[in-house]
Amino acid sequence: MRVIECQSTDEAADLVAHEILAALADKPDLVLGLATGSTPIGVYERLIAAHRERGVSFARVTTFNLDEYVGLAADHPQSYRHFMRENLFHGLDVDPANIHFPPVDGDDLPAACAAYEQAIRDAGGIDIQILGIGSNGHIGFNEPTSSLASRTRLKTLADKTLSDNARFYAEGEEQPQLATTMGIGTILDAKRIILQSFGHKKAQAVREAVEGAVSSFWPASALQMHPSVTFYLDRDSASRLTMRDYYRRVRENELRLGGH
Repeated sequence: MRVIECQSTDEAADLVAHEILAALADKPDLVLGLATGSTPIGVYERLIAAHRERGVSFARVTTFNLDEYVGLAADHPQSYRHFMRENLFHGLDVDPANIHFPPVDGDDLPAACAAYEQAIRDAGGIDIQILGIGSNGHIGFNEPTSSLASRTRLKTLADKTLSDNARFYAEGEEQPQLATTMGIGTILDAKRIILQSFGHKKAQAVREAVEGAVSSFWPASALQMHPSVTFYLDRDSASRLTMRDYYRRVRENELRLGGH
């Protein structure tokens, strides 16, 4: 696990976008696992800029989103389909047929979730999975006590998650209580995982994920078991790491040896 403390969120976005664009240059039919929320927006802005200003094509890329709320229409301002359309897909040449979200409609969601897993396999698996982290350690909507072997499924959202997200809903507006999400096992199947985290309120979750015991109570701690994970953090998010000086020294040596 690489832990990179960045001077700013812009630096983190630059580094992550560079990594994705380098992978795309090597593999034009890249398969991306995508996240929503404010954390990845800087990366998405840079991918759009690469397409518009430098002609980088995403025409052969396939995408799979981590999660989606149950009960929100695709055009609802808080739906993740709307978020991705407004913050990424509107600015790229990704084929709409290659854009996938976990299922939220239909009479048999378990079967639809199994089909989502099969679609990921049929695409050759996810090459790069982008993640954020919740203040309770969730990745996707895998809330504390989620099985570390879980697959795409329906989840009830935890009180902490509902509280953190309540600001996005108007007073009196019903907030979704359920979502479908890739499982932790699904996420761990990705060939490469990139997690970004910014702000003091994520610092404890980051510490538990990086330095704590592997535990379903801190779902992101399962990433310790993956062979290719990088955490891109700002100073606030890294502030509770015990081995912070060591991670900085590792990064200095990496740069000295020609790494990015």
